[in-house]
Amino acid sequence: MAPETLIEWNGATVRTWLERRIVAARTDQVRAERGGYEFQDDCDKAAAEEMVCAALKGKASVDVQSAFAEELRGLLARDEYIWRGVYNDTRFDRHVRSYIRKLVKMTKLNSGFGNTTHYQ
Repeated sequence: MAPETLIEWNGATVRTWLERRIVAARTDQVRAERGGYEFQDDCDKAAAEEMVCAALKGKASVDVQSAFAEELRGLLARDEYIWRGVYNDTRFDRHVRSYIRKLVKMTKLNSGFGNTTHYQ
């Protein structure tokens, strides 16, 4: 197996990825809301993704990998998360923390930000 090529951090790519994830999350929320009661968890999950991405996309820290990782750690350290349209606060908090951990891993490995398709 050949060693992976080291990809340089690109803040513009990360910012574009965050913006596209916001759009995808909003679409997923609408789809879940139309599904009714049994899709409320999906709606909370999409709302968590939107909240995290929206909180990060305008930050200057996106331009530097270590600063972005620190921003994620700060977001993860919060006690609670408040966002509109949430059905279950406990479940929403769990989804937010899970999504932040996913981004921490992506940031550490500097991978996945080039995938801007709707479904990941």
